[in-house]
Amino acid sequence: MKMLRSLLLALGVLFASFGIHAQTAKKPIIMIVPSDNWCTQRYFTQTFKDQGRTVRVSDYGLAFQEDTELGGVISKVGEVLTELGYELKDCEQELKNIAIRSGEDNVTMSKSGAMLSENPIDVLKRRAKADIILQVGWQEVREQEGKSISFTLEAFDAYTSKRIASSSGLSEPSTESVPRILQKCIKDRIDVFDRQMLNYYCNLQTNGREIILTVRVWDNWDNDLETEYNGEELLDCIQSWLHDNTVNNAFNLLDATEMIAQFEQVRIPFFDEKGRALDARAFATKLRKHLNTVYGIEAKVMTRGLGEAIVVLGEK
Repeated sequence: MKMLRSLLLALGVLFASFGIHAQTAKKPIIMIVPSDNWCTQRYFTQTFKDQGRTVRVSDYGLAFQEDTELGGVISKVGEVLTELGYELKDCEQELKNIAIRSGEDNVTMSKSGAMLSENPIDVLKRRAKADIILQVGWQEVREQEGKSISFTLEAFDAYTSKRIASSSGLSEPSTESVPRILQKCIKDRIDVFDRQMLNYYCNLQTNGREIILTVRVWDNWDNDLETEYNGEELLDCIQSWLHDNTVNNAFNLLDATEMIAQFEQVRIPFFDEKGRALDARAFATKLRKHLNTVYGIEAKVMTRGLGEAIVVLGEK
């Protein structure tokens, strides 16, 4: 009996420590936005040119200005997540900050005039630096007893845009406001959604964030990725650096020529050696500095959002 009591006590302490760890573990930073479908149905979209191609994206700024329910819905969904310990980034406020800085040059150009544009959502992701983008969409269904709300809740990795959690449902008929109905409906279903997000985030902390990295060559540069440095082709030198600087040496060379190398599933650490958060730009900047210091190669870093970086060799 004494041994049994000791064992039970030890197990109790162990489970308690797990509980404390779960309660104190850092949770991802979330930014809540209206879903793409919701924005399209209400014509809250805008188009822009991306290297000659017309692209349509959600216009969150217009949605916040014109829709009377959106602010309340995001506030109520945010309350549910805050109660669970998540830190939230305010999408509307971030949009205002971007508008204030609209005088800045948001198009990156090389000295020779080449450029790479970011769409408005990429700019928002890069400025807000949230870990997860949570999209909420809803539709009102009129019934005799009141109104029911059909909703969808989807979480996406802000770096890769991969869907990591989802939930949907239909509320009971009610005479309450749409934000309150949604809050209750989501709260009833949030446990599974919460676990899906946390499991994904814990995996990232163990295996690193995933980014896309492309290495290109300016057409006026005298060298290319097949040029040899210290007896090795430049592409091999870059792969050696990636091997040493990725989490568990994880990256995949998708395609390569003498002018371009595309890497996907590049797993980067959460933080650098000084404890600062690492995103695609910061990681690519480390590569740029390495190439300049070791091989004397000038390069420019350009980005799309948080999770994609392009290093162009030959000049800044």
